[in-house]
Amino acid sequence: MKFKTKLITLVVAFLAAISFALPSQVNAAHTDMVDTSNHNGLMTYDNYYDMLVHYGVKAVVQKVSEGTTYVDPTAKYNLASAKQAGLYLNGYHYARYTTVEGARAEARFAVAAAQSAGLPIGAVLATDVEASEQANNNYAANTANNKAFMEVVQAAGYRSTIYTMGSWVGTKMSVDKGWIADYPYNTSRDRYTSHHAWQFRSDQQFADSYGNFDVSQLYDDFFTANQTPSPSAPVTPAPSQPAKSNAASDTDYAQTGVFKPSATVNIRTGAGTGYSSVGSYAPGESVIYDHVYIRGTYVWARYLSYSGRYHYVALGVNGGESYGSRSSNAQTYSHTYYTVRSGDSFWSIASKYGISMYTLAANNGKSIYSLIYPGENLDIR
Repeated sequence: MKFKTKLITLVVAFLAAISFALPSQVNAAHTDMVDTSNHNGLMTYDNYYDMLVHYGVKAVVQKVSEGTTYVDPTAKYNLASAKQAGLYLNGYHYARYTTVEGARAEARFAVAAAQSAGLPIGAVLATDVEASEQANNNYAANTANNKAFMEVVQAAGYRSTIYTMGSWVGTKMSVDKGWIADYPYNTSRDRYTSHHAWQFRSDQQFADSYGNFDVSQLYDDFFTANQTPSPSAPVTPAPSQPAKSNAASDTDYAQTGVFKPSATVNIRTGAGTGYSSVGSYAPGESVIYDHVYIRGTYVWARYLSYSGRYHYVALGVNGGESYGSRSSNAQTYSHTYYTVRSGDSFWSIASKYGISMYTLAANNGKSIYSLIYPGENLDIR
């Protein structure tokens, strides 16, 4: 009995020793929530469903607006796709405010954009506070401005919180319970368990989805409250009549990717059903496109044909059925360069090309806070 007891003691001690030597799985971060915006393009039901099933993503937070003039053109479509896939829906506004009145004006603009995009009342509409405007503001001003923004949002029926960098918490503003970004995972884990969520990486990639994604771990039900997801397959039919353009809703943005149709789609000479059809793409084929247009009912991709002329194919119905899958494929593209002009910023340049401003800065050995000068050439891809 004494030998057996001693043996058991040695085994327990050995197991305890190797448990300290091995990486901890208990503290492994969970991809509970994903950020999406125009930088990722139009997300389909399949994109979100894959995240849900294969990666455990259960919530999405979609950019809806910025400042008092910019509405994210992908918000309505992406929220509709995420809802169909069965994810919890949330939104965020990229803040540019420097005063209390400015914060209130941006909040009213954000609420209108969120409502127009279909963000359900009771969901989270966060304020993303990380811009140079806040970097140049003092602690007291940022704290007061954020409070003013959230009060207006909450009065409209949404819930709100602050998204910001870990280094700004308690230094650039007061953050009670927020959504905090801090990388890398190994040095930041377990620091933010008292907050609603921790964004632990900005370069997550998902199969068949475009570009890099920010992903977060949730510590409570703040981003999943007040909703009951009801997944449903995308069944919105294509309209029987040609789509009519609505200039107020038309938008476009630069994005390079590969489209693989799941049904035969017509090739047209313009972004609309009224343009001539000059051919078609069938399932199993693919087309490399360089621009996306939302024109009334449909979403279109533009590509340069071998004839040297631009042609267009429909990616799907705006807010409804997708006609195939889209993905990025960097190996197929040559490098693109941009010459900086007066008034440019990493954000404005990145928006033109449909990439993240963080990626743009990193591609050129810079951070988003680095100075750029007119005449300087930036490597886009």
